[in-house]
Amino acid sequence: MVRGLAHESPLRSRIPMALFNRRKTTIGLDVGSGLIKVCVIDHGRGEPELAKVIITPLLADAIVEGEVMDPGIVTDAIRAALDQAGVKSRDIVTAVGGRDVIIKKIQIERVKEQQARELMRWEAEQHVPFDMESVELDFQILDPEGDGMEMSVLLVAAKRELIETKMRLLTDAGLNPAMVDVDAFALHNAFEVNHPDAMNGVVGLINIGHEVTNINILDDGVPILTRDITVGTRRFREDLQRERGLGADEADALLQGYDRSPHLEAVIESRGEEIAVGVERAAAFLASSTRSASQLRAVYLSGGGARVPGLADALGRRLRLSVELANPLANIRVRDGALDGLVTDEVAPLLMLPIGLALRKAA
Repeated sequence: MVRGLAHESPLRSRIPMALFNRRKTTIGLDVGSGLIKVCVIDHGRGEPELAKVIITPLLADAIVEGEVMDPGIVTDAIRAALDQAGVKSRDIVTAVGGRDVIIKKIQIERVKEQQARELMRWEAEQHVPFDMESVELDFQILDPEGDGMEMSVLLVAAKRELIETKMRLLTDAGLNPAMVDVDAFALHNAFEVNHPDAMNGVVGLINIGHEVTNINILDDGVPILTRDITVGTRRFREDLQRERGLGADEADALLQGYDRSPHLEAVIESRGEEIAVGVERAAAFLASSTRSASQLRAVYLSGGGARVPGLADALGRRLRLSVELANPLANIRVRDGALDGLVTDEVAPLLMLPIGLALRKAA
C-alpha cells in the first residue's frame, strides 16, 4: 500500500510551493461541466476538518466535453464561488483529467530516484502515445523499500497544453493554481481517507459526472488505470426528454429525486449498460496488460450520477459485483455550518473530487 501517493501532487505547477504549504487551509476547486465546487479544508487541528462547501451551477454549454466554450462565464462563476466561500486566499488546488492524461504502472530496473528521473523520459516514450515534447511527466516509485532487481513505478503524463489551458483559466479568474493534480489521484485521495477497507484487492471507483464518467481501477489502494467514457447525467436527462417525453424540469426531478420510476428504469437500462461495459473493458485491459489473475471485487460510485435512483442496483446486477455509493464525508470532521443551505445526502456524491483536492497538504 503506497500511502505517499495520496499526499504528493503527481503534476506540479511551476509556482513555488513554500508559501502555500505554510497555510493551514487548502482550497480544492473542481470546475465541472455543470457545476463549480469549492471545498475548504482546515489542516490546523491535527486532522482534516471540512470548513466550507460551495456548489454553484454553470450556465448550460459554458463547458462542453471538458472544453471551455465561454471563458468569461466560467471565470465569473469561479470568482463568485470563491467569494461565497468567504476565503481570502486565492491559492487553490485543482486538477486535470481526460484523454490527454495517461496513468500507467510499469516495471523498471531498481535504481535510485534521481536515476529513475533520468530514465523516465525514455520509459515514457515506450508507454505514452503522445509526442514527448508536448507533455509534462511525473512518476511515483511504488515499492521504494523493495530489494528485487526491478521496481514498480506509476508513470503519469499529461499534455502540456491541457495544463496551461487550465492554468490560464484560473489566473484569468484572479487565482493562483498552487498545485495541479490529476483527477484520478484526487478521487483516490478522498476515497482512501474515507474507505480504508477498500484499499485491498482490485476495486473500481466510478465517478459519474455531468458529461463524462471516470473509471478508475485501484489495486491494493494504488490507482493503476483510468478511463473516461462520454456518458453522464446530461445523457440521462436528454434520454428522458427525447425517449420518454419529459420536460427538462421533470427529468431533473427524477434524476435528483429518491423514487424510481418506469421512465427512469428504461434509461438506466441503456445508459447503465454503457457504464458497465466501460468498467468491464477497463478490468479486462488491466488483466491482459499485467497478466494478473486478480478480479475486480467491488465497485464504488461517486459524482452527481451516483445517486440516480436505481443505478447502483442496476450496475450491481449487470456486473455481478457489490456496487455501493462512496461517501467522501465518512471519515472527515465537518465543521458546523460548512454545508449551510445544502442537503448532505444530496451533495455528498458531488464532493469526492474537490475534497480529494483540498486534502492535499505539505508532506
